[in-house]
Amino acid sequence: LFGRDDQLGSGKTKVITIGEAVASGLVNNETLGYFMARTQLYMEKIGMDPARLRFRQHLATEMAHYAADCWDLEIKSSYGWVECVGHADRACYDLDVHAKATRTPMVATMKYDTPKEMEVAKLKFDRKLLGMAFKKDARTVSGALDALADDWKDFEPIATALETDGAATVDGFEITKEMVSWEKTTKKVHEVKFTPSVIEPSFGMGRILYSLLEHSFYQRDMDEQRCVMRFKPQVAPQKCAVLPISSSAECNSVVDEIAASLMENDLATRVDKSSAALGRRYARSDEIGVPFAVTVDFDTLRDDTVTIRERDSMIQVRLPKKEVPHVIYDIVHSRMTWDDLTKKYPVVQVDEGEGGATSASAAPGAKTVVVSNSRGRFSRPAEAEK
Repeated sequence: LFGRDDQLGSGKTKVITIGEAVASGLVNNETLGYFMARTQLYMEKIGMDPARLRFRQHLATEMAHYAADCWDLEIKSSYGWVECVGHADRACYDLDVHAKATRTPMVATMKYDTPKEMEVAKLKFDRKLLGMAFKKDARTVSGALDALADDWKDFEPIATALETDGAATVDGFEITKEMVSWEKTTKKVHEVKFTPSVIEPSFGMGRILYSLLEHSFYQRDMDEQRCVMRFKPQVAPQKCAVLPISSSAECNSVVDEIAASLMENDLATRVDKSSAALGRRYARSDEIGVPFAVTVDFDTLRDDTVTIRERDSMIQVRLPKKEVPHVIYDIVHSRMTWDDLTKKYPVVQVDEGEGGATSASAAPGAKTVVVSNSRGRFSRPAEAEK
C-alpha cells in the first residue's frame, strides 16, 4: 500500500494486511478493503507478478468531490507504474443526491431479531412557518429533521443549537426554534433504515491485458531466440499442443484422435504436424504461451502412451493417451497441479535440441530419459545417463 502520508513523506510503500490497514484507518472501511483484496487476488490468479503490484491512495488534491477514499491499483510495466484499477468509496453521495432531487428516500431496511429500545426525538412542526420560510422546500426540511429524530444522538446537536442559539442549520436550511418543538422519548425499534454506501471498482481491461503480456514474457536461459509467454493454464488462449514425432500416417491419426478428444472437452488445442524439429515446434508453442504439449512418439504406437510436457519446467511425464483430456481439463480448472501429475506418472526428460546425438540429463525424479541419435529415439533408465 502506498498511502498519501507515505507519498508525501518517505516515498516508500508498506506491506500490510488489509485487515490491519482498515483497523488503523489507512483504508476507510471494510467494504472498500474487501474489493481491494479481491482485486489483488484476481491479479495474482491471472498471472501478474505480485512484486509489481501496488495500491496508491489518492492525495487530498486528487480526490473527487464525491469520494470519501480512493485507491488505485497500479501495475509496473515498461511504462512505469500505470493505474489499471480504481477503487472509489463514494459513501452515500449518489443515493443522497438522488433522494434530494426526487424527494424520495433512498434507504435500505435491516430488521432486528429482537426489538431494541432507542432514544428518539418526537417532533411537532409549525407547518405554517415552515411553508412561509421554505415554500416548496418545506417538505425536504421536515424530512431531514424526521431522519435525524430517529436517533437522539443525531438530533441532540440540533436540539442544543436551537436551545442555545435559537437556530440551527440542517442540510443548508436554517431552522429556528419556533418552527419545531421536540420531546426526548424512547420507543421499541423493530428495524433500522440507512442509506447504503457505494463502492465503485473500475477496471481498465486494456491496460491489465497489456501488463499481463509484459509480466508473462521471459527468455529461456537469457536466449533471445527462445522467448516464452508464461500464461497460467486458466488464461492461456490455447491450453494444449499436440505434436507427432513422425509425419507417418499412424502418428498423425493418433494426433487427430487426441486433438479431437481435447476439443470435445472445450480445451482449445494447437496441432503442429510440420516437418520442423520437435524442439523447434515446442519453442513455437512456448512463444504463444501454450502451457502443455502432448507428444505422440513411437512408444505411442506400441503401448498407447504419450508424453505431456510442461512449458516452464520442460519436464515431461508419460501416461496413457486416454487420460490426457481429463488430466489437462483438471489442471486448467485448478482441480490438479503439475506437481500432482509428476507424482502420479513416471517423469521423463527429452532432449529438445534441433537434432544431433546429444543425450538429455535426467530431470529430478525422472525414471527414464529419452535420447535422440541418428538411429532414432530411445528410452533409457535415468541412472544410465548420469
